[in-house]
Amino acid sequence: MTPDVVTVPPETPVMAMARLLADRGISAVPVVDAAGKVLGIVTEADLIRRLAGEEDKPASWFSSLFSDPAGQAERFARTHGVTAKDLMTEKVVSVALDTTAAHIAHMMEEQHIRRVVVLEDDKLKGIVSRADLLRALVTPAHEEAELSDERIRRAVMAAMKKEPWTDTFYTMVEVENGVVTFHGFRRSDAVQRALRVLAENVPGVKSVTDDTQPMPVFIYGGV
Repeated sequence: MTPDVVTVPPETPVMAMARLLADRGISAVPVVDAAGKVLGIVTEADLIRRLAGEEDKPASWFSSLFSDPAGQAERFARTHGVTAKDLMTEKVVSVALDTTAAHIAHMMEEQHIRRVVVLEDDKLKGIVSRADLLRALVTPAHEEAELSDERIRRAVMAAMKKEPWTDTFYTMVEVENGVVTFHGFRRSDAVQRALRVLAENVPGVKSVTDDTQPMPVFIYGGV
C-alpha cells in the first residue's frame, strides 16, 4: 500500500483538488473529517464528470415525465458541486492492514474499482491502487528467497494434490537451489505446461525444468 496518503477536508474547493491531483501525480484523494474518519473519496473520474456536467442540457418536458427526480438531483449535485463533499463517492471500499494482495485484487475485479483504502480502527492507514498491486507482483518478497528447497518441494507437492489433472504417483518433484525439476511420466503436453505454471506460482521457485516423459501405453492404457 501507499502509506503517505494525501487527504482533504469536505470543504475543499473543486479547483484546489484538481490542482492537487495534477501536482502530486495521483488519481484520487480521500475526504476525511476533523477526527480522521474517511467520509468518501474524490477521483479523477469525479472531477471529469464535474467538468462534463457544465455542458449538460436541461431535459425536455416529455423526457422529464419518465425520469427519476432523485437520480437527477444527485447527478446535478455531483456535476455542479463546488466542494469535495458534493463530488465525493461516499461508498468507499476498505480493507484491513492484514488483507492479502490477492484478496484485494479479487475485490477490485469483482467490484470494478481501481483502489481501496486501508483502515485500522476506522482510521486511514493507506491506500492500495492497481499500481501498488502491480509493484507487489513484480517485487518478490524477501522471505521467498529464504525458503529452503525442501519447503519449496513440499509446497509444490501440496499444490499438485489440489489439482485433479496432476498425477503425484507417476510424477516426482526435486528442488535444488530453488530450481524445480519434474521427473517421471506425464499424461499430456497440456499437463506438462500446467505443471510448469503451477510450480512457477509457488513462492521461492526460481525456474522449472521438466524431465518427464509421455505416459507409456501399458500404464495409461493408450488413452
